[in-house]
Amino acid sequence: MSIAQQIKHELQLPNFVVDGYLKDLTDEQLMIRPHPKANHIAWQVGHLIASENSLNNMVSPDSMPPLPDGFADRHRKDMASSDNPADFCTRDEYLKVMKEQRAGTFALLDRLSDEELEQPAPAQIQRLGATVGAVIAMQSAHWMMHAGQWVIVRRQLGKEPIF
Repeated sequence: MSIAQQIKHELQLPNFVVDGYLKDLTDEQLMIRPHPKANHIAWQVGHLIASENSLNNMVSPDSMPPLPDGFADRHRKDMASSDNPADFCTRDEYLKVMKEQRAGTFALLDRLSDEELEQPAPAQIQRLGATVGAVIAMQSAHWMMHAGQWVIVRRQLGKEPIF
């Protein structure tokens, strides 16, 4: 199995988990915070999407589909404190953009050889992964770390465990 195939395999789990955790949440429920000092799901999903776009473009410039106008700005760190639903997207919009970006990630992996994936990552993101492939692969863990917080919201809403 190539490095790219392994990374694509790793990225299937967050696809499955995100679809499961978000499929029955309303747009209003995406605004619930698992704890008063934690970020709500809407901001987290947008942050994850914007991060995937940004990190992949850092390891391979101009490799990702563009985000919708203003999307990255709406999910900057300073926007995490906003509780205004108008500042964020709907669940369906998030899922659409997530799927577009993930398709972009898979297309990027289809273009990169094992040798290219083993090249050092840019210095400014080396803390996230030493190589281009490691930076792309860590995005699976990033999505899963945030998705773990959504379980708390689901339980607060009285939803049964999915997994």
